[in-house]
Amino acid sequence: MTNIAILNKLVIIGVGLIGGSFAQALRNAGLTKHIVGVGRSQQNMQCAIELGVIDEIANDIASALHNADLVFLAMPVGQTRDIMESIAPHLHANTIVTDAGSTKQDVTAAARHYLSMQSRHHFVPGHPIAGAEQSGVQAAQPDLYLNKHVILTPLPETSTDAVARVEQLWQACGAQVSLMPADEHDQVLAATSHLPHILAFTLMNHLNSTNQPENMLRFAGSGFRDFTRIASSSPEMWRDICLANRETLLAQIDAYQGELNKLQEMLKRHDGGTLEQSFSQARGIRESWLKDKE
Repeated sequence: MTNIAILNKLVIIGVGLIGGSFAQALRNAGLTKHIVGVGRSQQNMQCAIELGVIDEIANDIASALHNADLVFLAMPVGQTRDIMESIAPHLHANTIVTDAGSTKQDVTAAARHYLSMQSRHHFVPGHPIAGAEQSGVQAAQPDLYLNKHVILTPLPETSTDAVARVEQLWQACGAQVSLMPADEHDQVLAATSHLPHILAFTLMNHLNSTNQPENMLRFAGSGFRDFTRIASSSPEMWRDICLANRETLLAQIDAYQGELNKLQEMLKRHDGGTLEQSFSQARGIRESWLKDKE
């Protein structure tokens, strides 16, 4: 990675799992000299200092962004508009801004509203398809993005140089980078990430509402644990994601409900043949997907 220019100053806004892991990966790759953290929790920020994830806790946005080469927005997407508004007056002409939000159309809209044309020229919306059910800087790990997908959804006015720079940095983290329109990204993620999280949260609440929730969970096995693992994710983060991608997610919920209705009818009809056929088809699709990922 010697051909990649080193960042003299990297600013992480939201030093948690995602932001902290990005900082650690770039530090390990030798691509940043000084990392400044911005966050709401003083306790979390102090922990980031102690763990060596960042070098400095910002006193204010203006000083944090002074001479920054790259600003990485890694806070919950519900904070995007406020953060965009706060950073806009302090961005230098050539400072690149990128983000890790799980939704992209709302992030793009916020950038268009708050950032100047010059700043949008250096704004590269992005989303690393990586994470864990744990949050906070303690969960950060430098290899989080190794062999993971990162989707960039640049604006029409985003410079190709800014896109290339961000792509190089993600590749230095070990990620595989793809470019995609923002609306397509939100459709794909609604189906493959946002909907599964809703299902996991809802299943936990459903079992808790039964007559004997203790017994339900007492005898739950490894399959249940695997299926509901993501229900341990940050409620604040997933609240924001669901609201930000509301229309697309509602369409996915309707489509999924249609599949449940089909299954319900099979059971009512005692239609074992169609039920087995449906399950076999699903297994085949999953096995093919896993084979492609090898």
